[in-house]
Amino acid sequence: MKTKIIDINGKEKASVDLPKCFSAEIREDIVAKVLEAKKSQQPYAPSPVAGKQHSASGRLIHRRHVWNSQYGRGMSRVPRKTMTRKGSQFNWVAAEIPSVRGGRRAHPPKILSMMNSKKINKKEMLIALLSAITATASKKNVVKRYGTLEDKNVGAVPFVVESKIISLKTKEFIASLKKILGTDLFGLALKKKSVRAGCGKRRGRKYKSNAGMLFVVGNEEKLKRAGIDTVHVKNLGVTELANGGVGRLTVYTENAIKDLGGRLK
Repeated sequence: MKTKIIDINGKEKASVDLPKCFSAEIREDIVAKVLEAKKSQQPYAPSPVAGKQHSASGRLIHRRHVWNSQYGRGMSRVPRKTMTRKGSQFNWVAAEIPSVRGGRRAHPPKILSMMNSKKINKKEMLIALLSAITATASKKNVVKRYGTLEDKNVGAVPFVVESKIISLKTKEFIASLKKILGTDLFGLALKKKSVRAGCGKRRGRKYKSNAGMLFVVGNEEKLKRAGIDTVHVKNLGVTELANGGVGRLTVYTENAIKDLGGRLK
């Protein structure tokens, strides 16, 4: 399978043979399985002793003939702690239960429910990675992922650009990228952040953003540009390529294609 190498002006410079990893069968079911296994959430929960850090036990007896009982005092049966005492007379304050001051939470988050214990086989992981890479070279999958691209010219995917592009400054880099991708794809390439429309903006998720384009560089290359996700070939995984569905808009450098062929023979 061959594809063309595009120079920084958006013109065809040469052609290159793609590695075998671009010709694998696309198994979306296994990709979805791997993404599910890789899901992670930062565990959070209150302290196990929250609401129980007072000196008294909080539990009182409710039976007759006991000097420190709640029985016969017209008191509700809730745990209490002793504030002051005079003989067998107590100044008690309700404690521990959720409905009182300083009490514990009723149904706090449980850490165990947030721990992802799912695992994935090595062979399935490799199949998922090859599927995700192949999907970046499939017009059908790219158009399927981005609904706005229907009935539009996607161009020759995958996009392979000369490695000279990483030496350009930001303004020149963006201009070159626009020539390489074209107007339709360039609108999807850059990350866009906007304020969420609903009540979620008051619940810790004020902003939302699109995934944008993925720029894959060789192991020895360096590139850092705002608004674009960059990854080295050695760190390339299913999460970067297919989170949200296979067929992510991806641009490779010449060296990235060589290194990819060496990594996945």
